[in-house]
Amino acid sequence: MSVFEVKQGTSPVILGFPHTGTDVPADIWERLNETGRLLADTDWHIHHLYDGLLDNPTVVRATFHRYVLDANRDPAGTSLYPGQNTTGLIPETDFDGKPIWKTGAEPTEADIAERLRTYHAPYHAALAAEIERVKAIHGVVVLYDCHSIRSHISFLFDGKLPDFNIGTDMGKTCDPAIEQATVAIAAAATGYDSILNGRFKGGWTTRHYGRPETGVHAIQMELAQSTHLTTEASPFAYDDAKADKLRIHLKSILTRIEEIALGLKR
Repeated sequence: MSVFEVKQGTSPVILGFPHTGTDVPADIWERLNETGRLLADTDWHIHHLYDGLLDNPTVVRATFHRYVLDANRDPAGTSLYPGQNTTGLIPETDFDGKPIWKTGAEPTEADIAERLRTYHAPYHAALAAEIERVKAIHGVVVLYDCHSIRSHISFLFDGKLPDFNIGTDMGKTCDPAIEQATVAIAAAATGYDSILNGRFKGGWTTRHYGRPETGVHAIQMELAQSTHLTTEASPFAYDDAKADKLRIHLKSILTRIEEIALGLKR
């Protein structure tokens, strides 16, 4: 079974989904404890939330769970947020700081090396190939990396997370017009709050690929799960009414990003 799925499109926008996968090989599943087997830190239903919002985008989605290996972390193991609580290439805890592995079954350095080869490298090879393919069509490409997280996680941040968390690594990863348009649409969305480069400034994927000077732009959207789930706890059910309301604004963002991309000149 492939560790990723690719749907090739002709839009200049690529949708990346590194954290919606729930596949865990049996040998790794046996090493997870009860907390780990909840798979609570999944970006639940995000690939369904974005489905159909844009005509013919390319989609690259990891099918493996982030507890197997996190596809949005630096393969060198460097922290995205030095000095702050976070999780690594193979998380040792969940987002609440609770251990996810059985005692004595924690991942080793050998595990990390093997899983980098098996999961991280193939996913990013596929993503990089699609970036080059789409760029060859348009001369420009925008990677929109799709994420979600619970709105209250005291281990990671204080208080309630805004609904829209836009990350561009302080403006480094995309053209200012892409950032400004995304911020403006999110800010105008009635009933939602938003922030630019707050707690989440863009993960490794956004920072690694976003090179505006080469025609490759990247932006991360981290959504609070309260915007589209019935509850931010098991069974993490998709709330159609909430999602339909949210999708209106996400469609506006993606449509505007696509328009800007088509107008950008190298």
